[in-house]
Amino acid sequence: MKKASNKNSITNVLNDEEIDFSPIIKIIQAHRHNVYRKINEELVTMYYEIGEYISKKLKQEKWGSGAIDRLVGTINKEFPDMKSMSKRGLYRSVQFYEIYHDHPNVSPLVSQISWTNNLIIFSHKTTIEEKEFYIRLLWL
Repeated sequence: MKKASNKNSITNVLNDEEIDFSPIIKIIQAHRHNVYRKINEELVTMYYEIGEYISKKLKQEKWGSGAIDRLVGTINKEFPDMKSMSKRGLYRSVQFYEIYHDHPNVSPLVSQISWTNNLIIFSHKTTIEEKEFYIRLLWL
């Protein structure tokens, strides 16, 4: 009786329909989700920090609309693919910072939900308690 070669054994295993690749698919799915979450966290943190910087400049150095227009132009020149860096987007970042900076219970949570959900919450909910409730609801 002729012994099967190693090459044929490998081919048989690779062609076997009972190989379960689902654990690999689950690993990829889990890490993709984590990557999206971390990217979102960084984006929200970036908007918060931009809002903080601009808010302080508006108050301390009396930046006006002209300074914001020039800032938008500079950002768009440096990062032409960043569509959220419009005048309106920068003022939203300022609003975002000003709403949450005095609320240490809420500030860490805002980076855990999407920027879109943050915009909806801080635009439509009036009290910080309402905002915190909806942020925590989304965070669960």
